[in-house]
Parts: sequence; structure tokens; C-alpha cells
Amino acid sequence: MTKLTVNGAQVQYDGDPSMPLLWFLRDVQGLTGTKFGCGVAQCGACTVHVNGEPRRSCVAPIGTLEGADVTTIEGASGKETDAVRAAWVALDVPQCGYCQSGQIMSAAALLARTPSPTDKDIDDAMAGNICRCGTYQRLRKAIHRAAALAKGGK
Repeated sequence: MTKLTVNGAQVQYDGDPSMPLLWFLRDVQGLTGTKFGCGVAQCGACTVHVNGEPRRSCVAPIGTLEGADVTTIEGASGKETDAVRAAWVALDVPQCGYCQSGQIMSAAALLARTPSPTDKDIDDAMAGNICRCGTYQRLRKAIHRAAALAKGGK
């Protein structure tokens, strides 16, 4: 039996401990905002926060998460996440949108630990998130805008 917190709610799972967190979230919890992309932690579409840090849920066995605090795109909130979402809308970042939940989760985690990121900080933090539409320049610009918004700017 694995007990963890998902988006603030205590949950438990008594199935196969090798089940990836992604499938637990999508199939057991019904939280489909976290996307399946590659299944090998290379694309970032499945990024969630585990104990406040971005993590690829497609390769995180549920049995290794006893006591963990998991936040998905559905439960993400706070000044950094709100700023990222506002910047994404203002700069029209998404095209197809498939990668966006993972992009937003990675960007919010970056701003939580680095409130004034450089281009290099952004590139390093977002390197594991692939955008099939190639919106990387808009992503970087939006993260800079989100950093300003999170600090009360425009």
C-alpha cells in the first residue's frame, strides 16, 4: 500500500508498486492534464511536482513515492504558477498545446527556486521539455514575463 498526497488530498494505492505515477494519476485518479509523450522521461509532457521539484511521472514508480506530495497541473497554484499561466496567455505561447502542462510545471518550479532567471537558467531548466511546435522563443519570453509578474510587475 502506497500512501501519498495528490493536489492536497491524501490518497492510497494498493496495486502494482511498479506502476508509473503517470498512469496512477491519469487512470486511477482521473487527472488527465498530465500527458503521456515518450514514456522514457525525454519529452517532459508528463512533468509534475514531487515534493516541490519537477519530476517525469512516466518513469516514477508509484511504490517509490510513499509519503510524497504530488502536484499536477490541475492542482498547481501559487504566485509563480499564476504568473506563468498569465504570461502564457498574454504571449500566446501554445500552438497545439500538448506539451504545455509539462512546460508550465517546469517553468513554475524554475521561478520558485530562481525568481529572476537568466536565459541560460531558463534554457537549462526547460531543456527536458520538448515542444513539437517549436515555440521555444515564446516560452523563454513568457518565463521572463512570468518572473516580472510574480514579483508584482507587468
